[in-house]
Amino acid sequence: MDQYILEQIRIPFENGDQTIADVWVQNGKFKSISSNLSEPDIPRMKVSEKWRILPGFIDIHIHGAGGADVMDSTPEALLKIADTLPSEGTTSFLATTMTQRPEAVNAAVLNAAQYYQQQKAQGQSELLGIHLEGPFISTEKAGAQPLEFIIPPSVELFNKWCEASNDLIRVVTLAPETDEGLSFVKELQTRNIIVSLGHSNASEEVVLKAIEAGASHVTHLYNQMSSFQHREPGMVGIALTNQQLHAELIADFIHSHQSAVQLAIRSKGIDHVILITDAMRAKGLKDGVYELGGQKVTVKGMEARLADGTLAGSVLTMDQAFRHVKKLLGLKDSEMIALTSANAARTLGIFDHKGSITEGKDADFVLLDENDCVQKTACKGIMRGEKL
Repeated sequence: MDQYILEQIRIPFENGDQTIADVWVQNGKFKSISSNLSEPDIPRMKVSEKWRILPGFIDIHIHGAGGADVMDSTPEALLKIADTLPSEGTTSFLATTMTQRPEAVNAAVLNAAQYYQQQKAQGQSELLGIHLEGPFISTEKAGAQPLEFIIPPSVELFNKWCEASNDLIRVVTLAPETDEGLSFVKELQTRNIIVSLGHSNASEEVVLKAIEAGASHVTHLYNQMSSFQHREPGMVGIALTNQQLHAELIADFIHSHQSAVQLAIRSKGIDHVILITDAMRAKGLKDGVYELGGQKVTVKGMEARLADGTLAGSVLTMDQAFRHVKKLLGLKDSEMIALTSANAARTLGIFDHKGSITEGKDADFVLLDENDCVQKTACKGIMRGEKL
């Protein structure tokens, strides 16, 4: 169906306003939003009056889902991830790599570039680009990133990956205190690549220098970074207080305590936090033993851990993160739109066509019921779900 009208659905907006209107979707775009569209030849759909339509979620940090991982480096793996994500309301994502041999990273970014060029609007979540997490990180804050493959920043190596990816790398997570770390931040900033500070033991002084050099983002706040101390605030302290930094947040209440999630959002403000999942391949599957970067990961309930107990990504879904944060802080839909979609779209420079229910933008949306559960998701207008 290349066009349809959703009849009289509640639409909350990021500015706090809301309305009930007809939403006309045509050729993957929002054609018109009006209180009463009189288009007799267009198929019309009526949904529950308790539902509302929100922009589709954008996950800028995700490694895998449904049994597939970005580092599998196959088009089938990326298609599986893209096909799994709409069930949680996610309509677009960044394919996130991890620290591995240079050849393995090269294969992953090359595969992502090839998939990006060939992906079609068939109801799957859209691959927007690549988030390179490692290998230019600190061995002191490796987390689940394999120590043996961590290396200092290398412009020469990065150039190879940029070429292989057809310049699809949008975000790079790095530790600025490493050799040539600050000069590498400056290099990435000149290329309009988002520099995200993470997996780092940097001091306050180095973090501030990194911000001056062009860093604007923090990878999974609190996790694997220098912690807050009252005489040395570390990366956590600067991230919480410096509004030049946008912070990713994994709101599964495992990676960060509920109070820490509250602190982050209240300290930084709604406009400077982006909810992510950092999910690995076990998301959406049953408990068991899975693989991440050549390491065995045991998944039990909501926790994914290496043999030594280290957290190894998550199995969090974006709709779970939405419910957790909304309930915890008593937020409005307008505020949740910022945290799950609009902030990510602005950060990536794509707010002109994603991140809000606006005429002319991509028809990426999620229909939520009164319990904030996903009932239907549309990726460029093509709806998925069985409950409509």
